[in-house]
Amino acid sequence: MKIAIWDLPTRLFHWLVVVLVALQWWTAEEEMMDLHIVLGQIMLGLVLFRIFWGLIGGSTARFATFVKGPRAILAYLGGRAKAGVGHNPLGALSVVALLALLAVQVGLGLFASDEDGLYSGPLAHWISFEASRILAERHEQMFDVLLVLIGLHVAAILFYLVVKRDNLIAPMVGGGREGRDGEAPMKPAPAWHFLLAAGAAAGLTLWIASGL
Repeated sequence: MKIAIWDLPTRLFHWLVVVLVALQWWTAEEEMMDLHIVLGQIMLGLVLFRIFWGLIGGSTARFATFVKGPRAILAYLGGRAKAGVGHNPLGALSVVALLALLAVQVGLGLFASDEDGLYSGPLAHWISFEASRILAERHEQMFDVLLVLIGLHVAAILFYLVVKRDNLIAPMVGGGREGRDGEAPMKPAPAWHFLLAAGAAAGLTLWIASGL
């Protein structure tokens, strides 16, 4: 029997981030900075939404559900605990790290400026040009770190697919998979929770993008 694993907002966030990271790289390489800045602001909105959704979203999207301590992680690695639906304890570390790194990357971009001072993040005027240039360099360096973490994330997914015969991609596309040993399905959040999270993320993003 197929059970629900991921709600639609969580899946949309995941795949939109995949697309946006690729577009952010491409626009930076092609020096399309107007579009790069706009896409960065969209990424900011997505990160903020995911943080809010991690507090009030569906059961498998909530941080309180999947973020575990060292004991739970060791028990999972030792085969003494089952993963259950959603992120397993080890995968949760990857998710939190990626989200944190995206937040840092976006935050740096908000204050960054190019060499000529023609293109700047919406908060760059709050700091000196020299400081803004330093943060722009950190912004570039952090993207390389992000790519490494994404590579590890993809490698883990392939490991589960090939070695453990566990397809983690299909549920993130369709939302569900076959239940195992009486697993309970994901409990969706009320629609107004989504409206609240999306509205809060959009409002905060527009406020930040306006330069505060």
